[in-house]
Amino acid sequence: MKSKTSRRVLIKKLALPVALAIAALVSPVYAQAVKEVKVGLLVPLSGLYARPGAVMRMGAEMAIDHINAAGGVKALGGAKLKLVVLDAGDTTEKAKNAAQRMVSQEPDLVAATGSYLSSFTLAATEVTERAKLPMLTLSYSDLITARGFKYVFQTSATAAAQADMALPVMMKLAEANGVRPKTVAILTDNTGASVASVKPMRERLLKEMGLQLVVDETFTPPLADATPLIQKVRTARPDILFALPTAVSDAKLILEKLNEFGLGQGKLPTVGFGIVMAEPDMLKTMDASQLDGLMLAVGSWGSKGHEKLIAELKTRYNEPWMTQNAISTYADMWVIKDALESAGKADREAVAVALRKMDGGPSKFYPGGRIKFDENGRRVEAGLTIIQWLKGTPITVYPPELAMSPPIWNKNK
Repeated sequence: MKSKTSRRVLIKKLALPVALAIAALVSPVYAQAVKEVKVGLLVPLSGLYARPGAVMRMGAEMAIDHINAAGGVKALGGAKLKLVVLDAGDTTEKAKNAAQRMVSQEPDLVAATGSYLSSFTLAATEVTERAKLPMLTLSYSDLITARGFKYVFQTSATAAAQADMALPVMMKLAEANGVRPKTVAILTDNTGASVASVKPMRERLLKEMGLQLVVDETFTPPLADATPLIQKVRTARPDILFALPTAVSDAKLILEKLNEFGLGQGKLPTVGFGIVMAEPDMLKTMDASQLDGLMLAVGSWGSKGHEKLIAELKTRYNEPWMTQNAISTYADMWVIKDALESAGKADREAVAVALRKMDGGPSKFYPGGRIKFDENGRRVEAGLTIIQWLKGTPITVYPPELAMSPPIWNKNK
């Protein structure tokens, strides 16, 4: 009898800790004390592309500060976001190595963003995908989200989608100013986003728009001399030039030669894809008048409705305007924060699931579409922004709801 009583007492003593252990296992993680959640930023901070990487870091830091000042991740008891920054360098190999360091040295990261060049992002996301780390990116290449990956999320419109949108808009702008372009020249480097942007133009868009391609040149950055390229353009006399460098040094060489040969400042309507020709660094060695009239199709830009952010960036970092690199990375951090709120726990798989299921309504910081991703990881109905250099500043001129000035087409004719 005494033995049976002892066993019952023992069972009762064991029952409480076992029950508590089971409760801990099934309780939501947000009930646990989480003080901070790490998010990654993989951007070039050295080499040829250090400048845009630094601007991406500015956008991320601003977002982290705003999120934390607003109470952090409320589903995690107000946990603060902590930014972990890694240098992607200036080659695909360096970017991939940096991604490997990121996933090995920071196993508690819940998500990341960045990479900059599409070729860097293509390499880095091979690593983050294997680690099941959700990775957001502003990079344009269609290949990034065409590989069946489940942990990559593209917040900008893809390069092909931007080309599909941009070319008709450019034609409408020209026709609205009494010009009907017939011939086109393309000067592009061989980086991932540039190649992806011109591919649909070469294959079908130019033909669909009734345009003849009279110059088609591809170069490997960095350029030593842009003279041979611009000589071909001057000889062919196209109605529009599409210029797609991704390094500031290459952009300067091309634009300087256009001006030298009498084709700059709107005399030959010149359109770029990507933001390199709208970087503030362009003004360090070029006069603002040499850039006047240049148009660029970009994934996003500081525009109407972003005035407070633009002002803060200028005050805090002395940045004259808010490029895609800053505003897209700023927006990415808010998307990650919202995914954490939905996930209810600081776990990368849960964050990935939340991103796939996310429908955050109309986009606030990206142009067009919704904060929602399709089965490939592309943001649904992502739009584009067209900016133009006017009086020394690249200003949003399209779409109308974001425009801070009307566009000017070939003003010197």
